[in-house]
Amino acid sequence: MGDVIQIYNDYKDRADFLTIYIREAHPLDEWQMKSNEKDKDNVCYVQPKTLEQRINIANDFTQRFKFPLPFGVDEMNDAANNAYAAWPERLYIIDETGRISYKGGNGPFKYDPKEVRAWLAQRYGDVTHAGS
Repeated sequence: MGDVIQIYNDYKDRADFLTIYIREAHPLDEWQMKSNEKDKDNVCYVQPKTLEQRINIANDFTQRFKFPLPFGVDEMNDAANNAYAAWPERLYIIDETGRISYKGGNGPFKYDPKEVRAWLAQRYGDVTHAGS
């Protein structure tokens, strides 16, 4: 999550960002990973059955982690997830014409924010940090 937030902070004046909350990848009432059960942040939820429940989870996440990116919530018919094959997580860059310019691999194993940073750096210039 930190890499995406840093990319956002570095490029938010040059590109628009949007995070979409889709269905839970490892809900408490379905398939659960042991690492999630041990997670000290207690970010496990049951699979939302209503849009209101999804919105509540999204709000809890953004507030708890002070997540600064614009945040949307997929509809209960999973339209965004289905259109972008986003489950469990995926990064996209959509250019000014509405075309997909970058389609990242499915997370967690092929989820690579460094590729997004490289694309943005090539397009808008590299951002260097003081002390780096």
